[in-house]
Amino acid sequence: MTKLIPRETAFPELFELRRGFDDIFSRYLLGRPTFGEFFPTEKAYTFVPPVEALIDRDTKKYICRISIPGIESRELEIRVQNHMLVVKGERKLHFEKKELELFEHEFIYGTFERTIELPEGVVTEKLTAEYVNGVLEVVAPMTEAALPHKIEIKTPGLARHVAV
Repeated sequence: MTKLIPRETAFPELFELRRGFDDIFSRYLLGRPTFGEFFPTEKAYTFVPPVEALIDRDTKKYICRISIPGIESRELEIRVQNHMLVVKGERKLHFEKKELELFEHEFIYGTFERTIELPEGVVTEKLTAEYVNGVLEVVAPMTEAALPHKIEIKTPGLARHVAV
């Protein structure tokens, strides 16, 4: 006999199950520690912010956006090394009152580092960065030769052989 779960208890249980899967995925499959865990290595980063990278053919620019809300721009470090863009920072836990008790805790605080391979043709010497509304946007011009371009497909003409 199948047991039905009342609707009001099903959704919280599903959300809790999802959080559990996210934790397992982050910790074991991606090798990323979760909040509050102790890892003795220096390279243990707390979270990995999402990245969006694209090439704008019209402006001939490489654009990389990293979503890192809640971080002060002075807490960010950006560098280019061996044609790799490295963004490093820290989201700090700030509470003004000492007597606060966390009721829900889903924000992740701590350090992060993202290393993004730059496509061929990015002029790294002219790289710029701007941080607005929690999104870091890194822009660099691209060389004309590195931009994607269409290749014409030629079909050789069929020679007609006429028997005389």
